[in-house]
Amino acid sequence: MKYHIEYTRTAVRQLKKMDKRIVSFIIAYIEDRLEGCENPRAYGKSLQGNLNDKWRYRIGDYRILAKIEDSRLIIVVVEVGHRKDICK
Repeated sequence: MKYHIEYTRTAVRQLKKMDKRIVSFIIAYIEDRLEGCENPRAYGKSLQGNLNDKWRYRIGDYRILAKIEDSRLIIVVVEVGHRKDICK
């Protein structure tokens, strides 16, 4: 059972605003580690509080916030940004 990646409109918009070099670094991480993986929780950290349904993946100074849908085997990338701008 392998998971696949989907992006929200917000995440796509955020990626378009970022530097191309950073975007290629983030996309490479997603394709290497998350796309087709069997356990996406092994690479991230679950959030708490009102964001307890989301997972955080740290890529250098950047973060991906994602929601893991086990019923559909999908990882939905909700937000992407610099770690100072994304929820800790």
